[in-house]
Amino acid sequence: MGLEVETDKANISTVVLQCTCETYLSGNKQSVILTEEQNKELLPEETEILFDILHLQDSYQQKMSPAHVLKIGPSVKQSNETSEKDLAQMFLQKLMMLDYRARYILARQESSEVSHPEALPESDNIDADDNDAFWANSEDFHQSKQAHVHPMDVQMAVFHCSDSFLKQNMITKLSQCQYGLPLLVPDPVSMDIKCPLWTFRKITKTWKKTQGDLKTVTMKSMPICKAETPLVSFFRLGSLSLSKSQLMNTLINDRHSTFFQRNCPGSTKSHHLMDGVAEITWYCPAGKPNDSFTDCVAFCNLHGDSLLIKKQREILTEKSSVIVLLLPTLKKSENSYKVVSSLLNSTKPLICLIADSDGVVVQAKPGKYKLGLKDRSQSDVCEELKGIIGQILSGPHTTFQLESLAEVSGIKVDENDTVCQKGKSAAMEMVKMIEGMDISKIKEKFLPCQGQLWHNWCRINKELYHLKGNIEKEKEQKEKQLMKIRRKQCDASCRELMKSFTKSLRNLPSKDKEYFLNWTQILIDGLSTDELSSILQKYDETWSEVLDLKKKHNKSAELKEKQAELEQLSKKLQSATFGLEHIFREMGQIYEAHKSQKKQTGCRHTDWVKYPELAADVMISGYPMELMDGDAGHVPLTWISSLLQEVINKLGDQRVFVLSVLGVQSSGKSTMLNAMFGLQFAVNAGRCTKGAYMQLLKLSDEIKNDYKFNYVLIVDTEGLHALELAGNTTLHHDNELATFVVGVGNMTLINIFGENPADMQDVLQIVVQAIVRMKKVKLSPSCVFVHQNVTDVAAIEKNMDGKRRLQEKLDKMAQLAAEEEECDVECFSDVIAFDVQKDVKYFAQLWEGSPPMAPPNPGYSESVQELKNIILSKASKSTGILLSHFSSKIQDLWNALMKEHFVFSFKNTQEIAAYRRLEVQYSNWTWTLRSEMLKIKNQLHLRIVNGQLDKIENSYLSKEMNKTYEELKKQMASYFEDDKDKEILVQWRGQFENKIKEFHEEHIREVKQQLDEVIQQKNARKKLDSKKTEFENKLLQKSKELAHQLKDVVENEEELSKQFDSVWSNWVAELTSDTIPIKDINLEEDQFSVLKVLGIEWNLIMKSREERRYKELSEVGNYFGYIIPMKKSTVARAWEYVQQKTGFKRLSFTYDKQEVIRSFINNVEQESLNAIQTKPVATQGYTSTYLQEMAKHVQKKVMDFESKRKYIFKKEFTVDLLLYVLDRATSWLLESHKTYKENNDALTYLNSKKKEYYILFKSYCKGSSSAVVFGEMMCERLKVSAVEAVIDQTAVDLAGEMRCSHPAFNGNRLNLEKHVLVSLAEKEDFSEYKTYIKNPRKQVEAFIKEETKKYIFTRQKEKALKILKKNVDDINKLIKQALFEATDKVKKQEGNIDMWVKMFSSSLNNKLTLDTIFCQNLRDINNFDFLKENLEKGLETVTTKMSLLPLDKVMECRQTPDQILIDQLCNCCWERCPFCAAVCTNTLKDHSPDKHNVPFHRPSGVAGWHMRDTVDLAIDFCTTLVGSDKKFYPSHDSEEWFPFKQYPTAGDPYASWRITADESKLTYWKWFVCHFQKELEDYYDLKFQGEGENPNEWRNYTRENAIESLDDMVKQ
Repeated sequence: MGLEVETDKANISTVVLQCTCETYLSGNKQSVILTEEQNKELLPEETEILFDILHLQDSYQQKMSPAHVLKIGPSVKQSNETSEKDLAQMFLQKLMMLDYRARYILARQESSEVSHPEALPESDNIDADDNDAFWANSEDFHQSKQAHVHPMDVQMAVFHCSDSFLKQNMITKLSQCQYGLPLLVPDPVSMDIKCPLWTFRKITKTWKKTQGDLKTVTMKSMPICKAETPLVSFFRLGSLSLSKSQLMNTLINDRHSTFFQRNCPGSTKSHHLMDGVAEITWYCPAGKPNDSFTDCVAFCNLHGDSLLIKKQREILTEKSSVIVLLLPTLKKSENSYKVVSSLLNSTKPLICLIADSDGVVVQAKPGKYKLGLKDRSQSDVCEELKGIIGQILSGPHTTFQLESLAEVSGIKVDENDTVCQKGKSAAMEMVKMIEGMDISKIKEKFLPCQGQLWHNWCRINKELYHLKGNIEKEKEQKEKQLMKIRRKQCDASCRELMKSFTKSLRNLPSKDKEYFLNWTQILIDGLSTDELSSILQKYDETWSEVLDLKKKHNKSAELKEKQAELEQLSKKLQSATFGLEHIFREMGQIYEAHKSQKKQTGCRHTDWVKYPELAADVMISGYPMELMDGDAGHVPLTWISSLLQEVINKLGDQRVFVLSVLGVQSSGKSTMLNAMFGLQFAVNAGRCTKGAYMQLLKLSDEIKNDYKFNYVLIVDTEGLHALELAGNTTLHHDNELATFVVGVGNMTLINIFGENPADMQDVLQIVVQAIVRMKKVKLSPSCVFVHQNVTDVAAIEKNMDGKRRLQEKLDKMAQLAAEEEECDVECFSDVIAFDVQKDVKYFAQLWEGSPPMAPPNPGYSESVQELKNIILSKASKSTGILLSHFSSKIQDLWNALMKEHFVFSFKNTQEIAAYRRLEVQYSNWTWTLRSEMLKIKNQLHLRIVNGQLDKIENSYLSKEMNKTYEELKKQMASYFEDDKDKEILVQWRGQFENKIKEFHEEHIREVKQQLDEVIQQKNARKKLDSKKTEFENKLLQKSKELAHQLKDVVENEEELSKQFDSVWSNWVAELTSDTIPIKDINLEEDQFSVLKVLGIEWNLIMKSREERRYKELSEVGNYFGYIIPMKKSTVARAWEYVQQKTGFKRLSFTYDKQEVIRSFINNVEQESLNAIQTKPVATQGYTSTYLQEMAKHVQKKVMDFESKRKYIFKKEFTVDLLLYVLDRATSWLLESHKTYKENNDALTYLNSKKKEYYILFKSYCKGSSSAVVFGEMMCERLKVSAVEAVIDQTAVDLAGEMRCSHPAFNGNRLNLEKHVLVSLAEKEDFSEYKTYIKNPRKQVEAFIKEETKKYIFTRQKEKALKILKKNVDDINKLIKQALFEATDKVKKQEGNIDMWVKMFSSSLNNKLTLDTIFCQNLRDINNFDFLKENLEKGLETVTTKMSLLPLDKVMECRQTPDQILIDQLCNCCWERCPFCAAVCTNTLKDHSPDKHNVPFHRPSGVAGWHMRDTVDLAIDFCTTLVGSDKKFYPSHDSEEWFPFKQYPTAGDPYASWRITADESKLTYWKWFVCHFQKELEDYYDLKFQGEGENPNEWRNYTRENAIESLDDMVKQ
């Protein structure tokens, strides 16, 4: 390989590569000649080796993008040394963190990589071929360069290997580091001159120009590409010992190396990528007397010998205002003569600096200077140079603008690339629409949806939480206004600007789109530069004046005037601020407006549905997205929700760690974030749009396995005011913003600027209150305090003192915040886990010197890195949050903030959803225990009935349940530990584990009690059981004898039946002659007798019975007709007369008084039933004394109740209450007496055996053998037992099937309630609604019974029959198996019929109830095969009959499916809302400490509430009231009002409820009160009128709307 360097006439160095690539294949040497096209793609050898060393060999073709740095990777080492392979990566990382030392990273020599020449094996035998091989190998060059990679080669290598966007980021950061920026760059392959104009587009420079004799200072701020400044270019002609770059550095900023020079760390003699590179920088004056220049000046440094770099030199000469030449000598014989002569003859000012001359400044001719450098200090030279340049620039001079380079021929400008031009064209098309307009009018005209319309919408929406008066009507009106504004937004949303923008977003490829977005922002910025600069200067001046007045404690009118002026400037600044964020804000508003409309508006603008997807693409690509609109002070929830859903659709529901940042405006938050993560948050005060912004950052592959999340979501805030500049409104907004941002974050960085405790107070007061609020709603963000701009950060003592002061401040603020939020807090650490030693970070000043020319302080970058490490260390212990959960958390926090009383209003949707899923699991877990216990209970019941058990212990039941219970505990542990919401669920784990344990133990106790009752009944019928042997033997003998008598006499069956019937009654009479038959009871007669004894008038009893009014006593709408006021004085009676005439008296009988009576009725009923059910009716029989006791108890309760009231009940009430209670006890008494009679009455028992003995009798008549007779008797008994077993099992199976598959039964309590309400709406039966309103449990139980019947007999009849058939088959198999085993054993052991019966019965005892079979008259049976055959035949008939069993039989079993489901589903909370009487829908019966809640709140009038002293029913929803400004009395006799917004402060029962303001969204009850208005009015004898008149809008709702709204509420 050979390299030949030629210098042509143009003095430009051209590298001609003559390359022969030799490869060895299978040991054969082959030569490959590269074509010219391939040659163009190859890098020069030195460059290729450099890229290899830096591990950039692949990045030249596949360029690195911002995605390479917009990732959170491993910590950057603080050391300034690294291995060569990491040089490029470390350079990029440090540069992105604004560490200007990125340019001085040294390559550390790795001993394993270095080969020392003396260590090489030597050979004396080196021939020519070996020499060729030696020369052809580049290894020696590689080794020699290893320790000497030039820092600028690293920078330029990374530059060449980056795409245009990463280059732009790099150049922007280099500019912030006050470094020279590549302006003209030779391509490393083609050597074409490239101008990376695009990379300068994001740079904005700010300076203060001093002009005139008065030294007037004017601030200027503009994109550097647009700035027209003088350009001073420096060229070196020939070789010099003096460093041109060093001279320029001293001239521009003597404390900082703007241009890399030979004395900088890591400098080497050789470099490969800098020759021919022209770097540019700008000197920006600060408006101070010691400024080097009074205006902004550009300085350009052409690297290398300019004699050899003609093209770049000529371009810069053409563009420069002043040219400075550095020459070794000034002689005509030198090569430089021609260049110098040309410049002397041009009009350009020229300054020649001559190395071998010691002369002073000489002006050879106007504008032409020379200055000797020999034996002169650099500072002296610079001072003179400043003077000359200043003098030249004070006169007429040309100016330079970066954009003008695009017009220079011979330069390849990156912006001319096709992809860049496409993006620019699309942006230009859009921006042309607004060019020339007043910048403050653009948003108003082209982005109308986010202006006054949106602000009005936000204002009215907030007013929804401050309703007064007729709040439901007022609310409906405001909702109409909101919809009207949305319609206006829809009408205004067809503006061409937005069409053009969204069209480009939709149609452009990703790269073009990225250019388009950048160009759009660049072009928009260009429109507002001048106006913003003047506003900012005025704002800065006014702010300073306000602060000065504040410091002087001046509270004069002047201060107020200045503050007002500042507010006006702030508004002006906001209207003049226009950027991409406003366009995306408009997209959000267009989307929200259209989404709120149920049907498509007239405008054909249908692209809005794609807006969230377009924005999601932009967000994923690394752009910040507005989360909260700071101008309107509102979060566009619909837009944010849809945007995040689209992000989820594209990335999956990723876990993110949310890092939020708070601090007052201009405190360096955005700069810190940009430095920490390489972001692009706006840092220019003029570009800061108020609000909160979110940006997504991915974790790099190197570290993602160390964390439980894949992304970090940064939430930055803008527009938080300093307190001394804020009014009350602003302060409220800032509190909202702070609470919101602290709430959404997993961690919050709290940024404090400066060391003054008074300055700290600005942000601390807001932040601490936000954290106290989070604590109260069980959100626990962590926090880190960042102290910026601290002097002398190394002083430990000072830092310790600062921490102590901060701790004191935090403690004080925490106490103040706690007072306001009404909770007990002594210190800040009571509120949040906080360690002042670890969670406070001190930052050095950002700038190393005075801006605008100061570079960032390296200590700042180190602090940033340390803070990043702290954040990541804390984050590693967090699981973050799912994006879907983050989305719902945003909704919850904002909705709560809108309701002002944040703690009372906060509703954690994600927590609620997780809890509801947990409730479903709880139902499943309890069902697992219940179904297993049902199985065990049925088995034990059979054993008790079959006489195998006479005692049950809890320990035995626990042992039987142990396996299921232990497996269930494992399932629970797995659920709590593995569920995606395990972090949320952990708070309830202990509670639910205890609840399951309690349920298990309570269930065991219940089952034991039930089985004990069975044992008691079994014991109670021992007398009868003892006679059964005698009865059955005699009956069998008598049947046998009768059959023998009639065997040949009677032939037809009818006659046989008559003969049997005629003797049966005689047999029974004979057998029961010594027993007294148990009679049926007549409860109706007993009730009359009892009431008569109590002195109740007969006619009152008869009237109540005829009218049947007592049946619904607990559901009466108005009890006023039942009461009589106490006797009063004459005046009182006169007043009573007035009341009766005016109807006022009825009005004074308020809703809560009505409910006191209803509660009394329910309590008396329950007490009476509990008392009667303790009586041993099932075991000892019934006596009317039980009714007397119950009636006396009721009568006493009525008297006790009346003694505490100012009224007494009429006789009718007492009669109705007695009949109501007696009626409720009737079914239990009858059922218990039936059980007693069946167990103890011999007559009943014998009559039940008649059919069985008739069959035996017939068989004997036919001459059948004992085996046949026994078989028939056995089959008859098996049929009864088998049917009982089948229906019992089918009942359990059907209950289990419905529990799993019926939509109403397979969820939690809330799901059941929803289906009950749907059922009520579908039937539209007011009487059922009445029951639901007054006795919800009764209606829910009725619903379960009704749904069970529908399921079994209609909807799933086929499935039910399959279950029944399966159980028939199972029992049949069981009997056959028992038959086979008994016969087989008896035959083997040569047993008798007694043994067979014993064997057969014992096999079935756990499955069937078999009465004892007596074999006294059947001992002649010895052919057991014959017996088995007969039984099998008989069983076929039994099986056939069982398979035809109707499903109705299932409802006659011991425990019916509906009762099993009622026991399962109704074992929950039945507390009722104190405002509207809606039932709590928590699945747990006792769910403390969780508060009662229900989403189905309703107008209070549904329960009978009415306005005090009127007949007007109340229509207000309590969910609207708790968000209004209204007040209430906690009870009818209360004299203290309580604000609805603070309803828990009224004490119990209010404090035990969680009622969140949902703006009464539930359409269901609005439909109900309109649909059943008349029925409700008649029921309560009140009216929907006056304040209680139903809003007209409610009448538009249909039943379908009502049912649909239930689904919506359940989903929330």
